[in-house]
Amino acid sequence: MTKSWPSRRSTPTVRKGDLREQQILDAAEDLLTTTGYADMTVADIAESVGITRAALYFYFGSKQEVLTALVARTVQVLRDRAAGAARDQTRPVDEAIGAALERTAELWRDHGPVMRMAVDLASTVPAIDELWSEAAEVSIDAMADVLRRAGVPTGTAPGDAPGLARALCWMIERTFYQASKISPDAIADAKLTCETVWRQVAVR
Repeated sequence: MTKSWPSRRSTPTVRKGDLREQQILDAAEDLLTTTGYADMTVADIAESVGITRAALYFYFGSKQEVLTALVARTVQVLRDRAAGAARDQTRPVDEAIGAALERTAELWRDHGPVMRMAVDLASTVPAIDELWSEAAEVSIDAMADVLRRAGVPTGTAPGDAPGLARALCWMIERTFYQASKISPDAIADAKLTCETVWRQVAVR
């Protein structure tokens, strides 16, 4: 398995598993919750890990590199779950929709600050935009497959499965983004709302 985020001491082909890098990313994720990405500094991250700023720069060249790596780590979980769902062709459509949105809700509960940061920074940080957009495409493909299994036509018209899946994907992102700023209960409500919308779209 190859590494999916940048670091100063490695190339994208170096194997994952460096404990210190994971500790740095864990610390950055904690600081997102307490401090926010705008106010977080490299010194804050280094202090949380118990290393010097110079030592942190051995792994990452800037705060932006740390944040990009954090997005990459979270996005990989999203991609893996979406890909796993796409491979499960035996689950009834109604169950597939519920399971997909439960996975989505879990990600927003566990990594809401990271995912909101990804949305916020995608317009100004190309690397984060690429990561987030690629993950969205994986989700869109999986959602389109569920819609096709429900009988929605495959095609390029706005009302066909790919177009509807794309609209659903971005609607779901924005709904969970807002809910994750409020509470876990709001995320649970968002899940139910998105389930209702997706099922209504799937009904023909």
